[in-house]
Amino acid sequence: MIILHCSATPDGCSLSFEDCRRDHILNRHFRDIGYHFYITRDGKIHNGRDMLKTGAHCQNHNAHSIGICYEGGLDARGHPEDTRTVEQKGAILALLRELRKVFPTALIVGHHDLNPQKACPWFDVYKEYHSI
Repeated sequence: MIILHCSATPDGCSLSFEDCRRDHILNRHFRDIGYHFYITRDGKIHNGRDMLKTGAHCQNHNAHSIGICYEGGLDARGHPEDTRTVEQKGAILALLRELRKVFPTALIVGHHDLNPQKACPWFDVYKEYHSI
């Protein structure tokens, strides 16, 4: 599977790749950032965990998935919202197309599709990306 997430960062606030990595290591006590890829608001794709290593992004599904997270997911007041920038949308699409070459049968889903107690990434991943 390829699982999409958001960082739950409000509009107007920043959570850089390094800040996310630091949070995962210091506060969640992971060995590294939990995601394999992290996409900042400028559309830059940051490589996180090596794809050959198990991620730490979706309980009960880490061993058989690739985790992608986009910076954002909350409006300026902290309410859930699809805040992906045009640059992020383009980067996600390009990354998914590349991953499809490596994992042609992988199911592309949102975190909320596997854990109903999560609403992340705040958009219908299947609807948007099922035809890739």
